[in-house]
Order: sequence, then C-alpha cells, then structure tokens
Amino acid sequence: MIVNIALLTVTDTRTFENDKSGAILVKKIEEAKHKLIDRKICKDNKDDIIKILKDWINQSEIDVVITTGGTGLTGRDITPEAVNEIADKHIPGFGEVFRTISLKTVGTSTIQSRACAVLANGKYVFALPGSSGGVTDAWDGILKHQLDINHKPCNFVELFPRLKEK
Repeated sequence: MIVNIALLTVTDTRTFENDKSGAILVKKIEEAKHKLIDRKICKDNKDDIIKILKDWINQSEIDVVITTGGTGLTGRDITPEAVNEIADKHIPGFGEVFRTISLKTVGTSTIQSRACAVLANGKYVFALPGSSGGVTDAWDGILKHQLDINHKPCNFVELFPRLKEK
C-alpha cells in the first residue's frame, strides 16, 4: 500500500539545497514506494509550524506528516510543542523506541532528543530530530516497518481506516 506523506523541515539555517536530513527522508520515502505529497521548510516558529501541520492534517490525500528538526533542548527547539497543539492522541511508544534505537548510535546523548509522535485528525504525525543519523534511525528502525502494510504482527497502515472512529 502506498502511503502519502508530507515532509516538513524545521530550521533557521537550512534550504532545500543543503537540507541533508530532508533529502535522506525523501530518498527513503521513494525507496519504500510511498508518495511525497508535499515538502516544506520553515523557521523555528511555533505558529508557522502549527499552521503548516493543520493545513496538512486537513488534506484528505495526506496520510502521514513527518517533521525533522526542532526536537532538541535549546530555546529555539519547539517542534514537539507545536505538534502537541494539534494532537488528538499521543503515541508515547514512538519516542521510547526511537531513543532505544538511537542509544546504539549516539549513546546517552539520545536523552537530548524529544522525538515524538501523535495522531491528529486521523493522521500520524512524527517529529524526528534534525540530524541525518536521527532521521535514519527513526526511518530504518521504526517508520520503514510501521508504514509497511506487510509488517507483522501489526503496523500503523492497517489502522488507517479506524483512526477516526468515535
């Protein structure tokens, strides 16, 4: 099953030409035979991030939103706060598993990441670190499998039809 994905890079310094983490995700999305519906870059501004996320979660053709950047501890890192503003349900296991995987590649520095995931308007929203290693860990260790309908015993994709149940 093809998953339609929107990708947002949150950064004060990157452009499409030098957004290494965004480029890695674009390649991995293509390799998984999913479809990149939209890609944007925006500054570390909470209101701007929320505006883009709200627009995307209200588009029927988008299944998943992935952000990269802004999940650290500095004053400008506000992506998790923006994601929280649109969340209907949190997926705490995502951040827990991400940090477990990342522990193997960056050691205890993984505690500095606030990578997270939520459900918002029946869409999955994943907030990944801005580092190339972080997005690789998240995609290869979690998203590649959970966005594959054939992954067993279960996966995020098979839940799509039921995410808006009341």
